[in-house]
Amino acid sequence: MSGPVPSVTPFMLSEKAIMALCDIRDNILAAQRFTAGLSFDQFRESQLHFYAVTRALEIISEASKRLPVEVGARHPELPWQDMRDAGNAYRHCYDNVVESIVWKTVHEHLPPLLAVATAELAALEADQ
Repeated sequence: MSGPVPSVTPFMLSEKAIMALCDIRDNILAAQRFTAGLSFDQFRESQLHFYAVTRALEIISEASKRLPVEVGARHPELPWQDMRDAGNAYRHCYDNVVESIVWKTVHEHLPPLLAVATAELAALEADQ
């Protein structure tokens, strides 16, 4: 993980929100594992990997809807609305989901989200 660590102010989150952060973290890590060692061409040709990563992105999208507004407000650099909306595209416009966009999402957009989820969870643990 590179870049600055997101700042987090200690706060109380519901169990639902904590589980959502865990789901986001765990599914980002899964998507990264599913693409590790693959070139884009290998990913594009592998229906198994494409489906697995797309499912992880669906879960991340759904989990992002379960986070309180305060989490998004602490991290306005992330495209929260786009993240929430992406799940609809994966589920309802599945025939238009493009491998290059999924690949770019995993490699460019998920690392900052992973940093935020990890920092939020660490702040909760430190506050206990």
